[in-house]
Amino acid sequence: MPATASTSTPATNDNDGRLLEPPDSPPGTPPATTDRAAAPAGAPPDDDHVRRTSCDNCGATVPQDDTITTLGGAEICPSCQRADYWCCPDCGGWNRDGWVCANNCDDEDEDDEDDERGDDEPDGDLINSYSYKPVPVFHGTGPLFLGLELEIATPYDRWESAHLAARRLGTLGYLKADESIGGGFEVVTHPMTYPWALTHFPWELLPALGDVGCRATERTGLHVHLSRDGFTSPAHVYRWMKFVYRNQPAVTALARRVSCEWAEFADDDRHRVKDYAKGSLGYYRYRAINTQNAHTFELRIFASSLQPVQVQAALGFAAASVAYTRALTVAAITRRDGWAWPAFTGWLTGRPLYEPLLDQVQALTGVPAGGSTCAC
Repeated sequence: MPATASTSTPATNDNDGRLLEPPDSPPGTPPATTDRAAAPAGAPPDDDHVRRTSCDNCGATVPQDDTITTLGGAEICPSCQRADYWCCPDCGGWNRDGWVCANNCDDEDEDDEDDERGDDEPDGDLINSYSYKPVPVFHGTGPLFLGLELEIATPYDRWESAHLAARRLGTLGYLKADESIGGGFEVVTHPMTYPWALTHFPWELLPALGDVGCRATERTGLHVHLSRDGFTSPAHVYRWMKFVYRNQPAVTALARRVSCEWAEFADDDRHRVKDYAKGSLGYYRYRAINTQNAHTFELRIFASSLQPVQVQAALGFAAASVAYTRALTVAAITRRDGWAWPAFTGWLTGRPLYEPLLDQVQALTGVPAGGSTCAC
């Protein structure tokens, strides 16, 4: 999904009055100015204590702590990291775009998969390798696009379920191997808007997979990629992440799992929200919000499911949380507890688009749908 979040440094408040971070002083206190007079010629910079280095890719001078080291030994800046490199999902190492992983992870995965199923197993043409990444095809009218990854455990003979999934998906998605789930595959869609998905995704596929022996297990997850272009500003990214982290108990109840192995709510991520909002990429993939991708944020929190309403609710939460925090103002947060979960569920009331989410909120979190007044 094209688009990266802006890397410009945001001010405390957007021009439209929306919040980037909570004020340190009571409401109504004028924000401190960020304008500074230019330093005299030859004067040392204010951050002269910060160790700096040159990017081996573009030559720019950047703080050394902001760089990452590739598997080839190059030290690269965040801009080059986003534009010219990719992170291997198996080992976490960074490689130049178009190159295979320097640790041969892709080759090893493909060899292991071939050994497991045999060269002549009939699902070989239906299930792509884990590293398969086709050119995305966008469905619906943005700006927010969602990509679904649904991990499914299958019977040992995967042909029937793979054939069923591939036939029902058509050109909307594809299947990928994923040995981490103990046998099965991922159903992966091309980017789609939430309203488009409700209407056009083949929801009958999910119970049909259950009928042929597929299932969701404690090792299978559901991940939703959200296009960075769907956020209006770094301030919006900040508000969205803060909302998710501040409501961890309700969010994990809605997600139907707590997974420190695959979707950890880490304190380090909470502390780095401002950096992520400004465009910094994360170092770890298996977090509640994976920030390693240049064009998307990945919500990894959900348990897998073959029940359409639960998958619809996961997509609905991704879309609704972005829409809700887009309009969240300083006044709503400081005076009406706008970051709280009841304020969000109150906002959902009267929005039939999110009916699957409202049903699951009521069923799983114990909060009656529409039980609070909207903070907005």
